[in-house]
Amino acid sequence: MKKVIVGISGGVDSAVAALLLKKEGYEVEGLFMRNWDSTLNNDTLGNPNFNENICPQEQDYNDALEACKIIGIKLHRVDFIKEYWDYVFTYFLEELKKGRTPNPDLLCNKFIKFDLFKKEAYRLGANYIATGHYAKIIDGSLYCAKDQNKDQTYFLADITKEQLQNVLFPLGDYTKDEVRAIAKENNLNVATKKDSTGICFIGERHYQEFIKNYLKPNPGDIINVVTKKVIGKHTGLMNYTIGQRRNVGLKGDTLRHYVCGKDVAKNILYVAYGDSEYLYSDACTLDNINLLEDLPHNLTAKFRYRSEAIPIEIEYIKENEIKIKYPSKAKAVTPGQACVFYDNNKCLGCGFIKDIYKNNEKLWYLS
Repeated sequence: MKKVIVGISGGVDSAVAALLLKKEGYEVEGLFMRNWDSTLNNDTLGNPNFNENICPQEQDYNDALEACKIIGIKLHRVDFIKEYWDYVFTYFLEELKKGRTPNPDLLCNKFIKFDLFKKEAYRLGANYIATGHYAKIIDGSLYCAKDQNKDQTYFLADITKEQLQNVLFPLGDYTKDEVRAIAKENNLNVATKKDSTGICFIGERHYQEFIKNYLKPNPGDIINVVTKKVIGKHTGLMNYTIGQRRNVGLKGDTLRHYVCGKDVAKNILYVAYGDSEYLYSDACTLDNINLLEDLPHNLTAKFRYRSEAIPIEIEYIKENEIKIKYPSKAKAVTPGQACVFYDNNKCLGCGFIKDIYKNNEKLWYLS
């Protein structure tokens, strides 16, 4: 009998993944990862509104224990707190300092879930590992899940082909509704548990209040990119991302300004309003390339998790850098985010967005 170690998070997806594998006849055990020290969420700046129970890891662990008890499998626990800090959170902070918008989930998958977790699973005697990701592996290649709305290949695009070996994604052929129905039919305690959202180490806490614990606020001017006039003050460039309309910091803003750029050297936040011409681009360069497959002539790309995959053209490829064009134009392509490549439903890998262009000119206000 083949042994599978399943990453159990305390949520419904991972619990159903374990349940399905057990019903298929595998020897299944769970492994709960503790990647963040929740005591670090304490508000060292003295915020009186801070709720210290923002990251309820122990509740997740208790939910995981109860789910495994119902399924009838053993649950192990492992701490990757130091490694998560070194490989994921430090990167997150460094990217924010550069004015970029990082996505820590991709690095967590690359360095924690499909590296350290896998090694720990092998130590426990596993033949395979499994997670509750919505994705498929077909003939060693990564494919989109049946549930296109929940598909998570975007977050898996930075892992290597080797890391995909001996990995199972039991939810690839299920929709989220089907997963919840299975959980209810089997009386799992997490059947109706709300999905976690946002960045895991921040939880439900106010983003800017959390970041102030690690990066000193550096207020500066908000400038209208068209008129070049100062129209307000920002609270620190790390608190904003391209395309953002909410919480820009302009009181009584009936025009609904949106963030369209940053100048890190001058500590300026650029905004615009009305039509969105300043959010659109038609080309970008990518660095830190990770390819799971060779790139075909015709392919598409996603610039954010929830964005639509659009046709792209490769202008050039050189060492660890690709320049792509997207003639149909794309909105809010953001430095630091991943650009993930697709050939129909096959995920081909990714690069991280560096510089943005329109009409063959680098867009200074989008850098």
